[in-house]
Amino acid sequence: MQMVHSRFNALLSACVLSLVATASWSQSITWLGTLPGGNSSWALGVSPDGAVVVGLARNAAGQSRAFRWTASGGIQNLGTLGGDGSWAWGVSANGAVVVGTTYNAAGQWRAFRWTASGGMQDLGTLGGCCSDALGVSPDGAVVVGWAINAADQGRAVRWTASGGIQNLGTLGGNVSLASGVSADGAVVVGRAYNAAGREHAFRWTASGGMQDLGTLPGYNTSSAFDVSADGAVVVGGAYNAAGLVRAFRWTASGGMQDLGTLGGNQSAADGVSADGAVVVGWAQNAAGQWRAFRWTASRGMEDLNTTYASLLTNGSELREARAISPDGRYIVGSGYNAATNRTEAFLLDTGGRPPCTLDGDVNGDGIVDDADLLIVLFNFGNRCR
Repeated sequence: MQMVHSRFNALLSACVLSLVATASWSQSITWLGTLPGGNSSWALGVSPDGAVVVGLARNAAGQSRAFRWTASGGIQNLGTLGGDGSWAWGVSANGAVVVGTTYNAAGQWRAFRWTASGGMQDLGTLGGCCSDALGVSPDGAVVVGWAINAADQGRAVRWTASGGIQNLGTLGGNVSLASGVSADGAVVVGRAYNAAGREHAFRWTASGGMQDLGTLPGYNTSSAFDVSADGAVVVGGAYNAAGLVRAFRWTASGGMQDLGTLGGNQSAADGVSADGAVVVGWAQNAAGQWRAFRWTASRGMEDLNTTYASLLTNGSELREARAISPDGRYIVGSGYNAATNRTEAFLLDTGGRPPCTLDGDVNGDGIVDDADLLIVLFNFGNRCR
């Protein structure tokens, strides 16, 4: 019997070591480079499979250009509408639709929707000069952002091909802006001024209009940047009683939760997974340096530079996380690439997360042990969700 136990334990150890080894080669950081002659890039959106990343990069003239990146094609310059700058903020699930902002020939910034076949489409305004597209639904059909009206006031907007630009109103003030949209395009989040002239995070639906999400206790300013697939979880930044901005996660039942920092004073949340369980953004560490973070209820806020230190070359840093894939596997943002001595967009492949993960810590308890192996054995042959 002792021999049987010894052999079983040896098998367990071998399997767990195999899982750990698998994690080391399934995880990766890819620096996306920049445009020819340029010196910097920032990633702002990622497709669910990590195959397409969008953002902005500098060209040889130092001008900003919206880009679409793939492993095979590298950084593709999406151009402008005749002006000298553009930015890409979001991408559809299949990577075919990109949205963002560009300057036109008149020097006005305009929201755009880009496809390979149609190029950059100007989404128009509300009668004013300018507009901005900051988010897109997975099917590419709903675009959200803001536009200037005839009275030169900014308004949160929701765009569809059939309905054009829809004004979502305000919270009683003069300005609003939409930055995130749910999977079905029905829930929009952003920020708006209230009647007292304070900026508050909002959650909008066609039936309920614009809902004020409030702020953290002791202060009166907040902004929402992203929303879960079902529209139930909202993330962003809000000031606390000390006047310091903090990353937050909001739910109807729990209200606005301060996600803390990495030992410093400030943080902000820019992206959230489809189920609302994983939040990414940037936060200050104890030395006051900005670092990309990932937050979960079980592990709290973790510095991606620490968690994935083995993937980083000496001197390289992940400074901000701007978006996350629906399943939480892929994270994009910007950082310092020591190999090229410049700010660059990055794509982090975490290798997955429970219950569909390649990491040895399958159950996410922070320990690689027999329990992880049993989960793998009992689920052997099953497909990941």
